[in-house]
This record gives sequence, C-alpha cells and structure tokens, in this order.
Amino acid sequence: MLVSEIRTRFREEGITPSLIADFQHHVLEFYAAKGRHDMEWRHTDDPYRILVSEVMLQQTQVPRVAVIYPKFIETFPDIYALAKAEQADLLAAWQGMGYNRRALSLKKLAGVIVDEYGGKIPDDPMILRTLPGIGPATSCSIAAFAFNRPVVFIETNIRRVFIHYFFEEGGIVDDCELLPLISAMLPANSREWYWALMDLGTALKASVKNPNQRSRQYTKQKTFEGSDRKIRGNVLKKMLERKCGSPDVFATEMNEDPVRVRRIMDKMADEAFFVRESEHQYRLSGRSLDESNTHQG
Repeated sequence: MLVSEIRTRFREEGITPSLIADFQHHVLEFYAAKGRHDMEWRHTDDPYRILVSEVMLQQTQVPRVAVIYPKFIETFPDIYALAKAEQADLLAAWQGMGYNRRALSLKKLAGVIVDEYGGKIPDDPMILRTLPGIGPATSCSIAAFAFNRPVVFIETNIRRVFIHYFFEEGGIVDDCELLPLISAMLPANSREWYWALMDLGTALKASVKNPNQRSRQYTKQKTFEGSDRKIRGNVLKKMLERKCGSPDVFATEMNEDPVRVRRIMDKMADEAFFVRESEHQYRLSGRSLDESNTHQG
C-alpha cells in the first residue's frame, strides 16, 4: 500500500473503517516479515522484566540494551532483588547504558512497588506514571507490553510512522493531531501492534528523511562528544573501579577542566551517586572510606 494512497484517502475521506483495516494489515504484514522478533523482552510476559526493558529502552539503542539486559536480569532476577540491591552493584550492572540516573530511579521504583504494592507491578498507566523515572510514554508502553492494555500513546517511532503515512510533506504536525489516529488504528492486541509500529518506525529511519522533523514536539538530540554527559559516564566508571576519588585527579586523567569535573561531581553527589567526604574526596554512596580500596589525594 503506497504512502500517497493513504495520505489521499485520509485527506479526502478521513478515518474510515476501510482505511483502518488496510493500514493495520500493512503494519502487521511488515511486522510478520521484517519485525524484530529476537528481542529477549518480547518473549516474556513477566511484568518486572518488561518494566526493566522499557526503562532501559527510554534513551538507549536496542543493540546495546540487548547486550546488557540479560546480564542485568541475571543479577537482579525480580523486583525484590532490585529493591535491596547495593547501589554500587546496581550501577556496575548498568554500565554501558548511559543516563545512569535511570538506574537510581529504577531502584527507587522497585522499593515503592515492594513497599506499597506488595511486589506486584500495577497495570494502570496512571499509577505507573507516579513511580520514579516513569513518564507518560513509558507508563503506557509497560501497560501495553506487560498487560496488553488498550492504551494510546506516542513515542518517537510511533510518531515517525503516523507523520510519514498520513501527513503531507512541508507541514508541521502536532501530537494532538496524531492521537485520534493512533486511537482509531489500535486493534485488540495492543502488545503486538505497538511492537509492529515501533519496528516500522525504526525501519523508516533508514529509508526516508526523518518525518519527526515535521513534528511540533521535535527536539534535536545534543552531541554526546565533549558533553557533560560523557564526563559523567567516565567519572562514574572510575568511581566504580576505585570506590572513591578526587575531581582533580580525575580531571588530569581525562584531560578535562578541573572546575568542570568538580561541578559535575558535585551535581552527582546532589543526585545521590556520590558522597562528599571533603573538598578533595568523594566516595560512592552506600560505602564508607574504610570499605574503599583506593584513596586518592
């Protein structure tokens, strides 16, 4: 089914039963033939494992998650193991994922679920949204993939598909225009449908100019090289290796501005990654200096 045909029918007729049926057939046919059926988290109905995968996938590419996810699940096999995890062990298992604050939020989330929900992950996206680190899109994706709930939501790949297939080139599209379409097209099996949409959206990245640039909600991703985010990751890696450290020493080793490294480490201390022992010494949260093997001046 040609994109031009879908756009014409939508423009002239609106959302009709025949358009819904044809579009669903097109998307699911693509998924059957070219979908990503080898993802480990798509072969379980365990809400915990699906929740972990969705948090990991928030800002990380699938190939990287595919490597780290099974090791993480092996280390923390259920919500109780995650809730009582040592922070250093948690961050070590998260290494390579980036955006390490997600790991801290995930542990807090596990604690809330254990303490307030008896270890049972809620299936209501409105409740899921109240948990640490869970936003509107992630709450709905967990509800869809873990519980097959008929939720309506937008994330980057879903947005890419609907803009590409239904809206003419040149115009700006707001998410409020997409939501009625996404709702109308949703079949009974939301789990498989959203997998299919996300896989189709991923495939479109290689074949068309990014339709999301036509979205009113579009923001260009910041460059990683030379960013504070890269320094944060390098600092955390060193701290996990040494258990404690000095901003001045790390700055010398990384060939970075000591003032910048200190500012970053102060912020990470405020976020509970580290504890400031003194002006020149930081340690991993949850560990005392007596437990640290290496002391840097």
